[in-house]
Amino acid sequence: MKVVFHEDFYPVYTGDPAAAAGRMEAIVETIKPHVEIVPAEAAIRQHIAAVHSEMHIQNVVNQGLYDIAALAAGGAIQTAQIGLSEPCFGLIRPPGHHASATSAWGFCYFNNMAVALETLRRQQKIESACVLDIDLHFGDGNVNILGRRNWVTVSNVDVHTRSHYLQEVIAVMKNCHADLIGISAGFDYHIDDWGGLLHTDDYEEIGHRVRSTADRNGGGCFAILEGGYNHAVLGKNVLALIKGMTRQ
Repeated sequence: MKVVFHEDFYPVYTGDPAAAAGRMEAIVETIKPHVEIVPAEAAIRQHIAAVHSEMHIQNVVNQGLYDIAALAAGGAIQTAQIGLSEPCFGLIRPPGHHASATSAWGFCYFNNMAVALETLRRQQKIESACVLDIDLHFGDGNVNILGRRNWVTVSNVDVHTRSHYLQEVIAVMKNCHADLIGISAGFDYHIDDWGGLLHTDDYEEIGHRVRSTADRNGGGCFAILEGGYNHAVLGKNVLALIKGMTRQ
């Protein structure tokens, strides 16, 4: 499976958990023997401006974070494009699902998922998309941007038991009939992370359900990194999702 990544994602770019030293290293160390790394390329400003206001973009510039945020957004575009023909994972940061058109919070700057899907839509590579957000925290940015577009459905899994969580994923996939499925892949619901709910095997099952749905639809699927902060288990959880997405 191809994984979109860049070594510029290693350095600490700001003082939040998504930028913590060792986070990306923990993932790469675990998944590298099992994947093919594709170098990420920065998004052009036009693609970012398709979902964000110029004022917001300039605010990111003023924080000195434009280059790393644009690299993440570009990596998401590449991941989605590859996902049209084969499952793909975007090992990118900063995350994006808390970034709205004119504002952002929660360690996010540009909405990577929105930039990717809007770019593919404008390039006429997709007509419809489904976003499955499995992060512990509600992806308000995904909803605020993509929820306004009638060609996208956005589902945030928000339940309080492990069994109900997986049942909700199954229900969302049953109703998904899109050309492309994107996973906002947060891993902070894990039993050893902030959410204290899911097991590593659950991420493999989620990946498999998404891949099976994409195959049923005759479409594609991809995932991009959002949350997940326990470095001791993060790599194993990412690898589990990847394995699930490659199961047929």
